[in-house]
Amino acid sequence: MSAPATQAQWIATFLEAQAAELGAATNTLLAYGRDLKDVAAWLERKRTGFAGATRDHIESYLIYCDGQGLSRATRARRLSAIRQLYRFAFEEDWRADNPAIQIRGPGRDKRLPRTLDVPEVDRLLAAARTAGRSPADKLRNTCLMELLYATGMRVSELVSLPVAAARGDPRMLLILGKGGKERMVPLSPPARAALADWLAARDAAETETLARGGRASRFLFPSRGKSGHLTRHRFYLLIKELAASGGVSPAKVTPHTLRHAFATHLLANGADLRSIQTLLGHADVATTEIYTHVLDERLSDLVLEHHPLARAAKPGQDGGG
Repeated sequence: MSAPATQAQWIATFLEAQAAELGAATNTLLAYGRDLKDVAAWLERKRTGFAGATRDHIESYLIYCDGQGLSRATRARRLSAIRQLYRFAFEEDWRADNPAIQIRGPGRDKRLPRTLDVPEVDRLLAAARTAGRSPADKLRNTCLMELLYATGMRVSELVSLPVAAARGDPRMLLILGKGGKERMVPLSPPARAALADWLAARDAAETETLARGGRASRFLFPSRGKSGHLTRHRFYLLIKELAASGGVSPAKVTPHTLRHAFATHLLANGADLRSIQTLLGHADVATTEIYTHVLDERLSDLVLEHHPLARAAKPGQDGGG
Protein backbone atom coordinates (compact mmCIF):
# COMPACT_ATOMS: atom_id res chain seq x y z
CA MET A 1 0.00 0.00 0.00
CA SER A 2 1.46 3.36 -0.99
CA ALA A 3 1.91 6.03 1.66
CA PRO A 4 -0.65 8.85 1.85
CA ALA A 5 0.28 12.03 0.01
CA THR A 6 -0.26 14.47 2.89
CA GLN A 7 0.43 14.64 6.62
CA ALA A 8 -3.30 14.96 7.33
CA GLN A 9 -3.98 11.76 5.40
CA TRP A 10 -1.31 9.92 7.37
CA ILE A 11 -3.02 10.91 10.61
CA ALA A 12 -6.57 10.25 9.39
CA THR A 13 -5.76 6.79 8.01
CA PHE A 14 -3.86 5.84 11.17
CA LEU A 15 -6.75 6.95 13.43
CA GLU A 16 -9.31 5.10 11.32
CA ALA A 17 -7.27 1.92 11.68
CA GLN A 18 -6.93 2.40 15.45
CA ALA A 19 -10.69 2.78 15.76
CA ALA A 20 -11.54 -0.15 13.49
CA GLU A 21 -8.89 -2.70 14.44
CA LEU A 22 -8.22 -1.97 18.10
CA GLY A 23 -11.48 -0.37 19.14
CA ALA A 24 -9.58 2.60 20.55
CA ALA A 25 -11.69 4.88 22.77
CA THR A 26 -12.81 8.24 21.39
CA ASN A 27 -10.75 10.19 23.92
CA THR A 28 -7.65 8.19 22.99
CA LEU A 29 -8.17 8.92 19.30
CA LEU A 30 -8.68 12.63 19.99
CA ALA A 31 -5.45 12.74 22.02
CA TYR A 32 -3.52 10.93 19.26
CA GLY A 33 -4.93 13.33 16.69
CA ARG A 34 -3.95 16.46 18.65
CA ASP A 35 -0.46 15.16 19.34
CA LEU A 36 0.24 14.08 15.77
CA LYS A 37 -1.01 17.38 14.35
CA ASP A 38 1.52 19.14 16.56
CA VAL A 39 4.27 16.80 15.35
CA ALA A 40 3.24 17.35 11.72
CA ALA A 41 3.34 21.13 12.10
CA TRP A 42 6.83 20.96 13.64
CA LEU A 43 8.10 18.66 10.86
CA GLU A 44 6.74 21.02 8.21
CA ARG A 45 8.73 23.87 9.78
CA LYS A 46 11.77 21.63 9.35
CA ARG A 47 10.83 21.12 5.69
CA THR A 48 10.04 17.44 6.06
CA GLY A 49 7.10 15.23 7.02
CA PHE A 50 6.20 11.82 8.41
CA ALA A 51 7.49 10.13 5.26
CA GLY A 52 10.96 11.69 5.47
CA ALA A 53 11.48 12.22 9.22
CA THR A 54 14.53 10.59 10.78
CA ARG A 55 15.35 9.53 14.31
CA ASP A 56 17.21 12.83 14.71
CA HIS A 57 14.08 14.73 13.76
CA ILE A 58 11.99 12.92 16.37
CA GLU A 59 14.59 13.38 19.10
CA SER A 60 14.87 17.07 18.19
CA TYR A 61 11.09 17.37 18.42
CA LEU A 62 11.13 15.90 21.94
CA ILE A 63 13.83 18.38 22.93
CA TYR A 64 11.63 21.14 21.50
CA CYS A 65 8.69 19.91 23.62
CA ASP A 66 10.90 19.96 26.71
CA GLY A 67 11.90 23.53 25.89
CA GLN A 68 8.23 24.46 25.64
CA GLY A 69 7.83 23.43 29.27
CA LEU A 70 5.64 20.40 28.58
CA SER A 71 5.45 17.89 31.42
CA ARG A 72 7.17 14.52 31.24
CA ALA A 73 3.75 12.86 31.03
CA THR A 74 2.80 14.97 28.00
CA ARG A 75 6.14 14.33 26.28
CA ALA A 76 5.80 10.59 26.94
CA ARG A 77 2.31 10.65 25.44
CA ARG A 78 3.55 12.51 22.35
CA LEU A 79 6.30 9.95 21.82
CA SER A 80 3.80 7.13 22.27
CA ALA A 81 1.62 8.62 19.51
CA ILE A 82 4.68 8.90 17.21
CA ARG A 83 5.68 5.30 17.93
CA GLN A 84 2.18 4.01 17.22
CA LEU A 85 2.03 5.94 13.95
CA TYR A 86 5.38 4.65 12.71
CA ARG A 87 4.65 1.08 13.79
CA PHE A 88 1.48 1.27 11.67
CA ALA A 89 3.37 2.91 8.78
CA PHE A 90 6.00 0.16 8.82
CA GLU A 91 3.36 -2.59 8.85
CA GLU A 92 1.55 -0.93 5.94
CA ASP A 93 4.78 -0.56 3.93
CA TRP A 94 4.52 3.22 3.96
CA ARG A 95 8.11 3.23 5.18
CA ALA A 96 10.86 0.66 5.04
CA ASP A 97 12.05 1.60 8.53
CA ASN A 98 10.71 2.77 11.87
CA PRO A 99 12.65 5.88 12.99
CA ALA A 100 11.05 5.90 16.45
CA ILE A 101 11.69 2.31 17.47
CA GLN A 102 14.88 2.91 19.51
CA ILE A 103 14.02 6.26 21.06
CA ARG A 104 13.70 6.16 24.83
CA GLY A 105 10.95 8.21 26.38
CA PRO A 106 11.25 10.75 29.18
CA GLY A 107 9.24 8.60 31.58
CA ARG A 108 6.30 9.82 33.57
CA ASP A 109 6.02 11.81 36.76
CA LYS A 110 5.16 9.37 39.52
CA ARG A 111 2.32 11.25 41.12
CA LEU A 112 0.06 9.48 43.53
CA PRO A 113 -3.63 9.96 42.77
CA ARG A 114 -5.62 12.20 45.09
CA THR A 115 -8.16 10.35 47.15
CA LEU A 116 -10.69 11.01 49.90
CA ASP A 117 -11.13 9.48 53.33
CA VAL A 118 -14.36 7.72 54.28
CA PRO A 119 -15.88 10.66 56.23
CA GLU A 120 -15.34 12.93 53.21
CA VAL A 121 -17.09 10.45 50.93
CA ASP A 122 -19.94 10.19 53.45
CA ARG A 123 -20.36 13.98 53.36
CA LEU A 124 -20.48 13.95 49.54
CA LEU A 125 -23.12 11.22 49.55
CA ALA A 126 -25.16 13.09 52.14
CA ALA A 127 -24.93 16.31 50.11
CA ALA A 128 -26.23 14.51 47.02
CA ARG A 129 -29.44 13.63 48.89
CA THR A 130 -30.26 17.28 49.57
CA ALA A 131 -28.80 19.05 46.52
CA GLY A 132 -31.07 19.68 43.55
CA ARG A 133 -33.85 21.93 42.30
CA SER A 134 -36.47 19.18 42.44
CA PRO A 135 -37.04 15.82 44.16
CA ALA A 136 -36.10 14.10 40.88
CA ASP A 137 -32.80 16.00 40.76
CA LYS A 138 -31.98 14.82 44.28
CA LEU A 139 -32.76 11.21 43.38
CA ARG A 140 -30.60 11.47 40.25
CA ASN A 141 -27.69 13.06 42.13
CA THR A 142 -27.89 10.41 44.84
CA CYS A 143 -27.91 7.63 42.25
CA LEU A 144 -24.93 9.10 40.40
CA MET A 145 -22.81 9.39 43.53
CA GLU A 146 -23.79 6.03 45.00
CA LEU A 147 -23.07 4.23 41.74
CA LEU A 148 -19.74 5.99 41.26
CA TYR A 149 -18.46 5.17 44.74
CA ALA A 150 -19.92 1.64 44.78
CA THR A 151 -18.42 0.58 41.44
CA GLY A 152 -15.35 2.76 40.76
CA MET A 153 -16.63 3.43 37.24
CA ARG A 154 -15.00 5.98 34.99
CA VAL A 155 -17.24 9.01 34.67
CA SER A 156 -17.69 8.40 30.91
CA GLU A 157 -18.92 4.88 31.74
CA LEU A 158 -21.31 6.22 34.37
CA VAL A 159 -23.02 9.00 32.42
CA SER A 160 -23.49 6.82 29.32
CA LEU A 161 -24.98 3.81 31.11
CA PRO A 162 -27.89 2.35 29.14
CA VAL A 163 -31.13 2.16 31.10
CA ALA A 164 -31.46 -1.50 30.10
CA ALA A 165 -28.51 -2.28 32.40
CA ALA A 166 -30.50 -1.04 35.40
CA ARG A 167 -33.69 -3.03 34.88
CA GLY A 168 -34.74 -5.83 37.22
CA ASP A 169 -33.06 -4.65 40.46
CA PRO A 170 -29.62 -5.94 39.40
CA ARG A 171 -27.01 -7.13 41.88
CA MET A 172 -24.36 -6.57 39.20
CA LEU A 173 -23.97 -3.95 36.48
CA LEU A 174 -22.55 -4.71 33.05
CA ILE A 175 -20.21 -1.87 32.08
CA LEU A 176 -18.80 -1.15 28.63
CA GLY A 177 -15.28 0.13 29.25
CA LYS A 178 -12.28 1.29 27.26
CA GLY A 179 -11.76 -0.35 23.91
CA GLY A 180 -15.25 -1.87 24.02
CA LYS A 181 -14.29 -4.28 26.83
CA GLU A 182 -17.12 -5.38 29.11
CA ARG A 183 -16.88 -6.08 32.83
CA MET A 184 -19.28 -6.82 35.67
CA VAL A 185 -19.27 -4.82 38.90
CA PRO A 186 -21.32 -5.58 42.02
CA LEU A 187 -23.72 -3.04 43.52
CA SER A 188 -23.86 -2.25 47.23
CA PRO A 189 -27.30 -2.19 48.94
CA PRO A 190 -27.29 1.67 49.12
CA ALA A 191 -26.43 1.86 45.43
CA ARG A 192 -29.20 -0.59 44.52
CA ALA A 193 -31.73 1.40 46.56
CA ALA A 194 -30.63 4.69 44.98
CA LEU A 195 -30.80 3.11 41.52
CA ALA A 196 -34.35 1.82 42.10
CA ASP A 197 -35.55 5.19 43.39
CA TRP A 198 -34.04 7.09 40.47
CA LEU A 199 -35.30 4.58 37.92
CA ALA A 200 -38.89 5.04 39.17
CA ALA A 201 -38.59 8.85 38.91
CA ARG A 202 -36.89 8.65 35.51
CA ASP A 203 -39.54 6.34 34.08
CA ALA A 204 -42.34 8.55 35.37
CA ALA A 205 -40.76 11.59 33.69
CA GLU A 206 -40.28 9.66 30.46
CA THR A 207 -43.93 8.59 30.46
CA GLU A 208 -44.88 12.27 30.55
CA THR A 209 -42.42 13.02 27.74
CA LEU A 210 -43.89 10.28 25.55
CA ALA A 211 -47.42 11.56 26.24
CA ARG A 212 -46.34 14.95 24.86
CA GLY A 213 -45.00 13.32 21.69
CA GLY A 214 -41.36 13.15 22.80
CA ARG A 215 -38.92 10.31 22.26
CA ALA A 216 -37.79 7.66 24.71
CA SER A 217 -34.16 7.69 25.84
CA ARG A 218 -31.95 4.62 25.99
CA PHE A 219 -29.78 6.15 28.72
CA LEU A 220 -30.13 5.86 32.49
CA PHE A 221 -29.28 9.55 32.88
CA PRO A 222 -30.95 11.17 29.85
CA SER A 223 -30.37 14.71 28.69
CA ARG A 224 -31.71 16.92 25.91
CA GLY A 225 -28.16 17.63 24.69
CA LYS A 226 -26.51 16.26 21.58
CA SER A 227 -25.12 13.15 23.30
CA GLY A 228 -28.53 12.21 24.68
CA HIS A 229 -27.15 11.69 28.17
CA LEU A 230 -25.68 13.71 31.02
CA THR A 231 -22.28 15.00 29.92
CA ARG A 232 -18.98 14.52 31.72
CA HIS A 233 -18.61 18.29 31.97
CA ARG A 234 -22.00 18.70 33.66
CA PHE A 235 -21.19 15.94 36.12
CA TYR A 236 -17.81 17.55 36.84
CA LEU A 237 -19.59 20.78 37.77
CA LEU A 238 -22.16 18.86 39.81
CA ILE A 239 -19.58 17.06 41.93
CA LYS A 240 -17.85 20.37 42.67
CA GLU A 241 -21.21 21.76 43.84
CA LEU A 242 -21.76 18.73 46.06
CA ALA A 243 -18.29 19.09 47.56
CA ALA A 244 -18.96 22.70 48.51
CA SER A 245 -22.36 21.78 49.92
CA GLY A 246 -20.91 18.89 51.92
CA GLY A 247 -18.02 20.81 53.42
CA VAL A 248 -15.34 19.06 51.38
CA SER A 249 -12.74 21.17 49.58
CA PRO A 250 -13.86 21.33 45.91
CA ALA A 251 -10.16 21.40 44.92
CA LYS A 252 -9.85 17.83 46.23
CA VAL A 253 -12.86 16.44 44.41
CA THR A 254 -13.29 15.36 40.79
CA PRO A 255 -15.26 12.43 39.36
CA HIS A 256 -11.98 10.50 39.16
CA THR A 257 -11.32 11.14 42.87
CA LEU A 258 -14.28 8.90 43.71
CA ARG A 259 -12.78 6.15 41.53
CA HIS A 260 -9.51 6.48 43.46
CA ALA A 261 -11.40 6.44 46.77
CA PHE A 262 -13.22 3.26 45.70
CA ALA A 263 -9.94 1.47 44.99
CA THR A 264 -8.03 2.79 48.01
CA HIS A 265 -10.81 1.96 50.47
CA LEU A 266 -11.17 -1.56 49.06
CA LEU A 267 -7.43 -2.13 49.42
CA ALA A 268 -7.42 -0.75 52.96
CA ASN A 269 -10.14 -3.24 53.88
CA GLY A 270 -8.28 -6.27 52.58
CA ALA A 271 -9.27 -6.63 48.91
CA ASP A 272 -6.57 -8.10 46.68
CA LEU A 273 -5.03 -6.22 43.76
CA ARG A 274 -6.27 -8.63 41.09
CA SER A 275 -9.87 -8.18 42.19
CA ILE A 276 -9.51 -4.39 42.22
CA GLN A 277 -7.88 -4.53 38.78
CA THR A 278 -10.90 -6.43 37.44
CA LEU A 279 -13.39 -4.04 39.02
CA LEU A 280 -11.58 -0.95 37.69
CA GLY A 281 -11.14 -2.42 34.22
CA HIS A 282 -7.36 -1.96 34.21
CA ALA A 283 -5.62 -3.88 31.43
CA ASP A 284 -2.43 -4.22 33.49
CA VAL A 285 -2.20 -4.88 37.25
CA ALA A 286 0.79 -2.50 37.32
CA THR A 287 -1.69 0.36 36.87
CA THR A 288 -3.61 -0.85 39.92
CA GLU A 289 -0.47 -1.15 42.05
CA ILE A 290 -0.27 2.62 42.48
CA TYR A 291 -3.03 2.31 45.09
CA THR A 292 -0.68 0.31 47.32
CA HIS A 293 1.59 3.37 47.36
CA VAL A 294 -1.37 5.63 48.21
CA LEU A 295 -2.20 3.36 51.14
CA ASP A 296 1.45 3.23 52.26
CA GLU A 297 1.60 7.03 52.19
CA ARG A 298 -1.57 7.40 54.23
CA LEU A 299 -0.40 4.86 56.80
CA SER A 300 2.90 6.72 57.07
CA ASP A 301 1.06 10.01 57.63
CA LEU A 302 -1.08 8.31 60.28
CA VAL A 303 1.97 7.13 62.19
CA LEU A 304 3.72 10.49 61.94
CA GLU A 305 0.63 12.28 63.18
CA HIS A 306 -0.42 10.00 66.03
CA HIS A 307 2.53 7.93 67.23
CA PRO A 308 4.00 9.46 70.43
CA LEU A 309 7.60 8.86 69.35
CA ALA A 310 7.02 10.78 66.12
CA ARG A 311 5.92 13.96 67.87
CA ALA A 312 8.41 16.72 68.49
CA ALA A 313 9.65 16.78 72.08
CA LYS A 314 8.13 19.53 74.17
CA PRO A 315 10.41 22.28 75.53
CA GLY A 316 12.23 21.06 78.61
CA GLN A 317 11.93 17.40 77.64
CA ASP A 318 15.00 15.52 76.53
CA GLY A 319 13.10 12.64 74.98
CA GLY A 320 14.99 10.15 77.17
CA GLY A 321 13.45 7.41 79.16
